[in-house]
Amino acid sequence: MSNTYQLNPVGWMSQLSQLEVNQLATSASAEHYRVFRNCCLAVLNSGVEQDDSEALFEQYKDFDVNLVRRERGVKMELVNPPQVAFVDGKLIAGVHEHLFAVLRDMLYMSSKHQMYTELGTSPNNNEQDGALITHMVFDMLRHANALSSSEPSNLIVCWGGHSIRIDEYKYTKEVGYELGLRGFNICTGCGPGAMKGPMKGAAIGHAKQRNKSGRYVGISEPSIIAAEPPNAIVNELIIMPDIEKRLEAFVRASHGIVIFPGGVGTAEELLYLLGLLMHEKNADQNIPLILTGPEDKKEYFEAIDAFIAATLGPKAQQKYQIIVGDAPGVANALKAAKQSVLEHRQNNGDSFNFNWRLHIPEDFQRPFDPTHESMAKLNLHLDQDPGSLAANLRKCFSGIVAGNVKAEGVRQIQKQGPFELSGDPVLMKKMDALLQSFVAQGRMKLPGSEYRPCYRVKV
Repeated sequence: MSNTYQLNPVGWMSQLSQLEVNQLATSASAEHYRVFRNCCLAVLNSGVEQDDSEALFEQYKDFDVNLVRRERGVKMELVNPPQVAFVDGKLIAGVHEHLFAVLRDMLYMSSKHQMYTELGTSPNNNEQDGALITHMVFDMLRHANALSSSEPSNLIVCWGGHSIRIDEYKYTKEVGYELGLRGFNICTGCGPGAMKGPMKGAAIGHAKQRNKSGRYVGISEPSIIAAEPPNAIVNELIIMPDIEKRLEAFVRASHGIVIFPGGVGTAEELLYLLGLLMHEKNADQNIPLILTGPEDKKEYFEAIDAFIAATLGPKAQQKYQIIVGDAPGVANALKAAKQSVLEHRQNNGDSFNFNWRLHIPEDFQRPFDPTHESMAKLNLHLDQDPGSLAANLRKCFSGIVAGNVKAEGVRQIQKQGPFELSGDPVLMKKMDALLQSFVAQGRMKLPGSEYRPCYRVKV
């Protein structure tokens, strides 16, 4: 016997015109609907720490979600939803909000996605195509009301691993707490581990300061959200179409970035940002970047720093600072940089809450589809400019993330075996050593999960 629950829309979606309802109906194609259904299922498992999307889908084969048309909008009907999302038979309020955020981003915006895709197909005008992609990112953030102008220059993006140790998690909370005391809001990838800790700490800091408008922004994308369900603290959930637009949303909306210990996904994020900051058109960009963790994780950051030095060079090392074992020091460094960030935006006539002037090359914007063929073709050689090398290393690490946790990537590995990576022998040895350290430290999968590498480095 099926259990069904009908939900009234919340937020701005509580009032939709019939034209907008029709747009929702026409957006729900078979493939798009499957992704929408899976994202809803992930949201309903909020707080359940797991990173195996296949196991999640297998457990709830009888789950379904339907859109029920009403004169003033739509209702969402859940069929056999996970009971972990309910208390005393009533859906948890935060989960309710997240479900309609999924509806907003996955279905309502899909017609605009198609428009931007059709406009951005000129093979000879990469600059125009890039501008359209950026406008699409802006459009989605604005549509989610994530670009508030009332609180300028106080959104700190926190990156780090979903699989971290308890001392590292506690440290992310300490940093978040210190940031919250100083009025900063937090943006993360919305999952567990280093994505949850800063939000939890900031919530306490905000409460102590009697700040009742604290923002905990979670930015995800369809292929990762099922492997990393949103944590319960997220009060603004945004689902970007792909990892490249997710990364662009992070950096354009941020006023400072903190990187905690993590695995290959965290390395991907760092390489993405360094690749942008090293571009000549971004020479004057002001984006504070701090790598931080507990005192005993000094060697972890030394290894990351050494890898950056050996691949991207000393100029890349100048784009960040490393602070270990000093949560107040991290928050004070960002507070000290806040005014300069604000003045830089003001002096250049840029938006306080969306960094339009940041130049993002095409190679960092175009979606990379990690297949065995595309991974094998990556240019992993040192005889290229640092920006191009950063872009290719970012793609490589993105592919490993897909093979580790994304449903499609996992299926590819199961069917065809590990990705094969080859390139410059010196670079491959350094990359292999870094990846092996992530494996040894348990940073590839959540504790209790056996990790079988989805890649093979040909040294």
